[in-house]
Amino acid sequence: MKTHTQFLPIALLAFAAVLFVGFYAPASNTADDATIGAAAPAFILPGTDGESYTLADFEGKFVVLEWLNFGCPYVKRHYNSGNMPELQQAYKDKDVVWLSIVSSSPGKQGYYEADGMNMQNEKFGGQQTAILLDPSGDVGRLYGAKTTPHMYIINPEGTLIYKGGIDDKPRARENETKTANNYVRAALEEAMNGQEVSVATARPYGCSVNYYLSVEFGVRSVVG
Repeated sequence: MKTHTQFLPIALLAFAAVLFVGFYAPASNTADDATIGAAAPAFILPGTDGESYTLADFEGKFVVLEWLNFGCPYVKRHYNSGNMPELQQAYKDKDVVWLSIVSSSPGKQGYYEADGMNMQNEKFGGQQTAILLDPSGDVGRLYGAKTTPHMYIINPEGTLIYKGGIDDKPRARENETKTANNYVRAALEEAMNGQEVSVATARPYGCSVNYYLSVEFGVRSVVG
């Protein structure tokens, strides 16, 4: 006759499995209502400047959304090399709105209160229009943002015309930037010149977005 002691290891394993399934929400498990050729999902988020931002505020303009985590090596590559700040400044000069969105939840890598985020942005030389805070992850999940960076472009009619990686070099080394094919620049140039975007989707790469209730295993590097 089996005793309760014999069943104990199995019961503990089963309990652990339930906990894992119940609380592990991988960053790739996102709603993703962002469809190329369809209206970009509406949102309202607070900025680190104390203002409130909605997508509707920018009707009639090109809008770039960039998912941001300054602790991510892939993000550091694009900021330390100057690639991201230069893109931000170049297209702001062309009246493009550039919004960096932080979906890291409180206590996880990449999360800062507004003042702390502004200090980080100054350290890394960010030149975006605004940084928006999304600690619940609602907007990140709405767009299906999986990585930092994960890039989206919305045209003046409010239609999503690009989503995916910033370029075709899914590595964290800064010297990769010089030879990369920058999908964001190409899509903006084509769209602003009245052309169809030739590459409308690309696999995102970087660190997983640290959503609320997701398990953090340090810096997780993923591709797609």
